[in-house]
Amino acid sequence: MKKIIFFIINLLVAATLSAQTMVFNVIEVKAKEYSANEMEEAYETCCTDMKPNKGGFALQAIGKGADNGMTHRMLWYWELGEDLWEGVDTEVKGPLFWSQMDNYVEEYGESYMGRVLSRQEGTNEDYEWDHIYDLKVDDPNQFKIGHDKIIAKFKKEFEGRWVGFGTYDINHPNGATHWVGISGEGTHDHVMLLDKLQNQSEFIKMLAERGQVENVRDYMIKNLKQY
Repeated sequence: MKKIIFFIINLLVAATLSAQTMVFNVIEVKAKEYSANEMEEAYETCCTDMKPNKGGFALQAIGKGADNGMTHRMLWYWELGEDLWEGVDTEVKGPLFWSQMDNYVEEYGESYMGRVLSRQEGTNEDYEWDHIYDLKVDDPNQFKIGHDKIIAKFKKEFEGRWVGFGTYDINHPNGATHWVGISGEGTHDHVMLLDKLQNQSEFIKMLAERGQVENVRDYMIKNLKQY
């Protein structure tokens, strides 16, 4: 699977959706014992001269909520309809990248792709940890309308935070159809945010207005290297 990730990333670039729509590809990995730091260094060595086009890529640590012992995520994201690797010789760079990763990866886990349908850019650099919710959504349009209303209504609570909502389109981790992500300083900050929101009756009401939703998984991630 790992040998075709660069091909998969290019698979959707022929699609003709809005240039504002971002698409992402993720593969989860389990680092070999005591090799996480070396994997970060190898990732940087391989990737520093690779210039993504209208997107980027990152190595992320998985914190609380990790599935099946996975320790990291590799993330690629770009504007749908564009070529992330325009001008990059992927025939050379792809095998080199994966051969380096093989030295430090014990196991390759789930790989999935999707889109970002709503996002608020984060401005607070202290918010390094993202809380990701994987969801089964009954009515995607109703959910998106409700989600966007919540972010607009509680501007103070979400100030400075990255907030995203989107789909899983190829492979659905644990059966999830959609995801929501929110940035924060760490687990304590995220719990404080939840406590503040859930103690407001208007927030509870607006959650219900998103329609039927099942939370199938939630977990924490942090960018270690980003390009």
